[in-house]
Amino acid sequence: MNTPLADRLRPETLDDIVGQKELLAPGRPLRKIIESGNIPNLIFYGPSGVGKTTLASYIARITNRSFKKLNGTTASTADIKEIVSSLNTFEGLNGVLLYLDEIQYLNKKQQQTLLEFIENGSITLIASTTENPYFYIYNAILSRSTVFEFKAVEPEEVAHAVRRAVRILSEEKGKSIDFSDAAVQHICKACGGDVRKSLNAVELCVLAGDNGDTVTVDEELAKSLTQRSGARYDRDGDSHYDVISAYQKSMRGSDVDAALFYLARLVEAGDLISACRRLVVCACEDVGLAYPQIIPIVKSCVDIAMQVGFPEARIPLADAVIMVCLAPKSNSGVNAISAAQEDVRAGLGQIVPRQLQNKHFDGEEREEKGQNYLYPHSYPNHWTAQQYLPDDIKDHRYYEYGENKTEQAYKTYWEKIKGHN
Repeated sequence: MNTPLADRLRPETLDDIVGQKELLAPGRPLRKIIESGNIPNLIFYGPSGVGKTTLASYIARITNRSFKKLNGTTASTADIKEIVSSLNTFEGLNGVLLYLDEIQYLNKKQQQTLLEFIENGSITLIASTTENPYFYIYNAILSRSTVFEFKAVEPEEVAHAVRRAVRILSEEKGKSIDFSDAAVQHICKACGGDVRKSLNAVELCVLAGDNGDTVTVDEELAKSLTQRSGARYDRDGDSHYDVISAYQKSMRGSDVDAALFYLARLVEAGDLISACRRLVVCACEDVGLAYPQIIPIVKSCVDIAMQVGFPEARIPLADAVIMVCLAPKSNSGVNAISAAQEDVRAGLGQIVPRQLQNKHFDGEEREEKGQNYLYPHSYPNHWTAQQYLPDDIKDHRYYEYGENKTEQAYKTYWEKIKGHN
């Protein structure tokens, strides 16, 4: 079986590991823990291809414990019990180091099976996950483990691994490989900080560039083999929520270029629903009353996008994103409804004022007859003073006029009307 290049290039020392300097540089806590040889239960959290499995494999090599490996996508309860049963054998005399990849795929019962043995130290667990461990890992496991977050590797760090891969492949093939700097740079940037993906791209490029006696890889070949691999995005994972959060915050912050970039991430991932939903929310929440006409405009753009689908949907979406970014901003509407909700949740204003109730008949016991509702259209300027809020909150104010010209025009109008009545 042909071993993947990423596995053939597993680092021999901590200094060989690409990236994660915040965790593994000399003097950093995780490095000091590893070098002590006293390995606690560890959870490695971060995107794919950033060194979690590499580091776990390295730790396994330097420990004198029996090493076992399971993957959460395929492991069964029986597999876990088999590892537990080995604790009573000669193999498990010094304990077991279990590397559990993709632990988020194990259900609660499967994770609980390990709990007793993790607690008494007979099993040392090193688990990795691409999802937030505080959402996906059983709390009792978390409380007995230390979580370390791994980050996407910077392109300049990935370049070291790419060039090393080229040297190794050249030695394996026994021939010169002309791998251009432009091709190296493209792979490092296009693979989104995923070292494994970068190494796979190198191997593909070398295979495709093999001319018999020599191997030539230029930027054009690298682009053809890695052109869509840079979009780190998972519709159900942290990357999904990070991208859509950045998308909305960029529109709110009126940064056109950033908002278009994150829209492009959503477009490339084919996530039309998220692109449309956050766009409409931003038009209402962040532009709102400063330019209320934008809401039907954005809704129209979204309707067009949903009707035509990708790839053309990107055009009305881009138009709408640019308009939202450049429009004046006001959050007075969302602040007003939030303040009103606070009173509702506090149990205030339960009794609707009598003049607003749906009353058409008063019983004999009622001394005050009639609803006494004042119909605003019967008065000048279609307004008259009248209590609308319940008695206990009649003086509460939820809405504050924004500083933009639209809301200030509203303020001027109503101050004039209500001031003359």
